[in-house]
Amino acid sequence: MEIKKIDYDFSVCKVKDFSKVNLDNEYCFIGKTDEENSLVCITENIPENVTEREDGWKAFRIQGVLDFSLIGILSKISTLLAENKIGIFAISTYNTDYILTKKDNYNKALDVLINAGYQVV
Repeated sequence: MEIKKIDYDFSVCKVKDFSKVNLDNEYCFIGKTDEENSLVCITENIPENVTEREDGWKAFRIQGVLDFSLIGILSKISTLLAENKIGIFAISTYNTDYILTKKDNYNKALDVLINAGYQVV
């Protein structure tokens, strides 16, 4: 399986509302619940109405379009990283999964995946 590095710094945020979020930005993940409005975006694209934020994330994705019948892909990767004391923030989209790690663990995470047989590009 191929892992694609994404060469941006990311932030995980809470926003007051989504009115200032630019959905045309290359990476913009939003979530809304009864408790919060969440945003994950490239750090330089953080909108002005952020109420909380955590910077210092790097990302990679599972390359290609994943069929919904595939089971355990994210679980295998998260288990490998957890066994190596690497925390993750996972985002699933219709096509695939994105995994974020803190910057200081990013290269270690990629090394763990390479050693487990994943191809990193």
